[in-house]
Amino acid sequence: MARTSRPQIAVCALLIVVLLTTAACAAGPNTAAATAATTHPAGFWLGLWHGVICPIAFLVSLFNDHVNIYEVHNNGNWYNFGFVLGILIAASGGSGISRRRS
Repeated sequence: MARTSRPQIAVCALLIVVLLTTAACAAGPNTAAATAATTHPAGFWLGLWHGVICPIAFLVSLFNDHVNIYEVHNNGNWYNFGFVLGILIAASGGSGISRRRS
């Protein structure tokens, strides 16, 4: 049986903390937001954040009807651009970790 080194345990613990922290930031319900008149609709930066947490928010939304992955009350194209950019960041996040040095 292979022995786990301290750096591997530290990386696993850090990964778990990051995943739990990101899951805690999942978007909430949008029931009243679609009809509410607010002066601050979601913009680019909130769209970027929602795109980054989209995979986790999607998993949570499968089991909780009060969680949505997309903010309905947004400012349009800039929110959409941030959302798609965030999804791309989330999808390409771990590609450099598995490279080996020669």
